[in-house]
Amino acid sequence: MTSVQVGKHDDERGGNGAADGDAPEEGYERGLGSRQVQMIAIGGAIGVGLFLGAGANIAKAGPSLILMYALAGVIIFFIMRALGELLLYRPVSGSFAEYSREFLGPFFGYFTGWTYWLMWVVTGMAELTAAAIYVNYWFPQIPQWVTALVFLVVLFVANLISVKLFGEIEFWFSMVKVTALIGMIVIGLGVLTFGFSSAGDTAAVSNLWAFDGFFPKGIGSSLMTLQGVMFAYLAVELVGVTAGESENPEKTLPKAINTLPWRIALFYVGALTVILCVVKWTEFAPGVSPFVAAFAKIGIPAGAGIVNFVVLTAALSSCNSGMYSTGRMLRTLADNGEAPRIFNRLSTTRTPAFGITLSVLFMGVGVILNYIVPEKAFGYVVSVATAAGIWTWLMILISHILYRRAVDAGRLPASPFPAPGGSKFSWVAVAFLLFVTGLIAYDADSRVCLYVMAGWAAALGIGWAVLKSRNPEVTERREPEFEKVN
Repeated sequence: MTSVQVGKHDDERGGNGAADGDAPEEGYERGLGSRQVQMIAIGGAIGVGLFLGAGANIAKAGPSLILMYALAGVIIFFIMRALGELLLYRPVSGSFAEYSREFLGPFFGYFTGWTYWLMWVVTGMAELTAAAIYVNYWFPQIPQWVTALVFLVVLFVANLISVKLFGEIEFWFSMVKVTALIGMIVIGLGVLTFGFSSAGDTAAVSNLWAFDGFFPKGIGSSLMTLQGVMFAYLAVELVGVTAGESENPEKTLPKAINTLPWRIALFYVGALTVILCVVKWTEFAPGVSPFVAAFAKIGIPAGAGIVNFVVLTAALSSCNSGMYSTGRMLRTLADNGEAPRIFNRLSTTRTPAFGITLSVLFMGVGVILNYIVPEKAFGYVVSVATAAGIWTWLMILISHILYRRAVDAGRLPASPFPAPGGSKFSWVAVAFLLFVTGLIAYDADSRVCLYVMAGWAAALGIGWAVLKSRNPEVTERREPEFEKVN
């Protein structure tokens, strides 16, 4: 069994992708400690998809939404264990694109890198929209687009300063979310057990089936919510992007991945179960956070406002992560000659400032959507982000399957963090993701995202053809480079 040695610097190869003279003189700073990586991983499992999107899904599926989150959570764990095995085989920043490039070929690395960038750009738009909606709770007179613009600029500046500042901001954002969710669960259990508050008389476990059953709209309607549920889990793979900037990836990454099941069980399944026991599902509506609505029903003074602040931090946390990951992914693409070379440069604070800047400019489209169609902006971008995320997860799983074949054949060293069951569960996850894609195609409201992705694929195909004609070396398969200790 061979473990990977990780050096101080990352992506310093120049190689066939970018000219040697354009290779950066320094790599990323390994400025993310165990404390920060753990919280980034936890925060990635708690986002606006739960805090805001769950409202619409409860209206569609009732209490059965709990089962959908549990089912999707199992699949997400399969995906993350597959990613974990790859990360410990060869930890690199921009991991998804690198593994796609290694196991499926240069085109798939190119396509995955750009698609993951698209996913985070549109997710950033969704988070900015959600943040503006939350601020509107306190200040309805402020236009949504103004709030979205202010948040965009503040997070942009923070990401330019250093990876340590990003990690620290993400740590505290995640701490707020985790503490608040645990508090919500404890208060909800208190209402159920002792019957205090204005919700005490109607709070009961029987609320999970008392109103037209556990599947009030039918199993088919419940399955259709899997699209929104999968969006809620976007960002759990962010821990893979941190691999190139983690101080000790061999220890921090397995720990972050192995704690995923209890995070999903507690923060998603547990929190939703308690909320739906305290307040019957028929009282929730799309566009309103079920957690804010539940605390308003309980009647705790300022409770709804506190929860609204928490869900605001969740949205800003995700947007912050989006700026971080898009800049790194653009640098990986540029390092392989698949994006303009300017994105290969690091600032004096060793952040990919040019890549972050471009990403923020595109996230600014979300500000425009909030100006033009504030009531529809969130729904427009969620479906596109989900489709792009499903592609990323599929590439992780297929890369893992091909990696395990290479290990079994003796062509590659075994990872010190093997996925249980080998590649069997990766096949199960692939089938599940294809099923969700079929649900998206069936739903007329979300089907538009597949048209967007088809257009995106065509644009990337044209870009690849141009790239191949100008620099054929970029499109050739080459051996992966393992980082060494300096």
